[in-house]
Amino acid sequence: MTNRQIKSLMCIAVVMAAGLGVAAPPAAAAGRRVHPGDSIQDAVNAARPGDIITVMPGTYYENVLITKRLTLRGFGARTVIKPPITQAAPAAPAAPAAPAVPAVPAAPVAPATPVAPVAPAVPTTPDSSSDEEDGETRAAQSAPAASLSEATACSQADTGICVMGTPEQSVEGVRIRSLTVSGFKRNGIWASYTDRLSVERVISENNGTWGIAQERSTRGVFRGNIARDNAESGIFIANTVAREGGATDTLGAVVRRNTLTGNRIGVTVRRVRNLSVSGNLLTGNCGGVFVVGDEGEPGAGAMTIRGNRIHENNKFCKGNSRLPDIQGVGIVLTGAEETVVRGNSIRGNVGASPLSGGILLFKSFVGATNTDNVIQDNVVRDNQPADLANQGTGSGNRFVGNRCGTSVPAGMC
Repeated sequence: MTNRQIKSLMCIAVVMAAGLGVAAPPAAAAGRRVHPGDSIQDAVNAARPGDIITVMPGTYYENVLITKRLTLRGFGARTVIKPPITQAAPAAPAAPAAPAVPAVPAAPVAPATPVAPVAPAVPTTPDSSSDEEDGETRAAQSAPAASLSEATACSQADTGICVMGTPEQSVEGVRIRSLTVSGFKRNGIWASYTDRLSVERVISENNGTWGIAQERSTRGVFRGNIARDNAESGIFIANTVAREGGATDTLGAVVRRNTLTGNRIGVTVRRVRNLSVSGNLLTGNCGGVFVVGDEGEPGAGAMTIRGNRIHENNKFCKGNSRLPDIQGVGIVLTGAEETVVRGNSIRGNVGASPLSGGILLFKSFVGATNTDNVIQDNVVRDNQPADLANQGTGSGNRFVGNRCGTSVPAGMC
């Protein structure tokens, strides 16, 4: 075949492709890589909505603030975010030696006495307020009313990763994957005003308040994470931590297949509705699952707690202004309504706290009652002082088909 024939065939192929409308495949989301020594925050700031930021193995000493839709992913235990390293204040320079006093001249007029320089003002140390006894109160200090200043405050409030929207515009579709967030004074991950936030395969450990926490948000998914040795809850979902108020609808938030150990409480859901807590392993905490409501309307509840293994949560945690001592707690409902607790394995939770035992409907400190909850088909064994307990004056609560040994009042097993 001659060169002229080859060129002719190539031209025909190009024309046919154009005529058939052959197009390039759609471009994937832009990708950015962050390496040790780089700034994750710089990459976040430069990202466009929808970008994927891959954080390579290493240790990163910083706080990260996310206010746009993107994916932040790492390599699990090999990608670690830790608090920024505080630089030591430079030593104050030594005061110069005082000059020697000159001899008085023999002239008849004495020289003018020089004016002593004004000493520089000593900078004042910023006032650092002490933490409250109540961990939830402490955390509220890192979550003031939402605004641009709130986002800035969160990024500077000793929290590892902050995902922040506003009352006017939630940040949507943020995904956090396969990272370790460790050792922050307040929270590992904190989210406020988000929709469809997804946190998966994250390790959040040794943080001073919550491991993974969300407020004022909808349709969050928390799946396959490890939250361990955090001072308060491993996973915490609330309407708001800044003020009281009725429960908000999470529109189907999901807490699934997480491992929660060594925390004060494994999972706390406070003043929220319409979510599921399922398939989680909770062990070695002071308490397993807390569902908390108050006298506000609507009430907390309309949720499902199903298929969890809640074993030997016998760590001791001293009480505070809101709660008594916590030890040996499986599942506690206080001020909850229309919640289904079904098909859980709850074993060996032993303690002497008023909250201790397997599944407890607890009398509320603020007078909110447990009503119309269903406790069904759970295996509740070897918990003390009782496997099942129904306290308070609530109505419509049903205990059906549970395999247990002891109950208060008697007759529920």
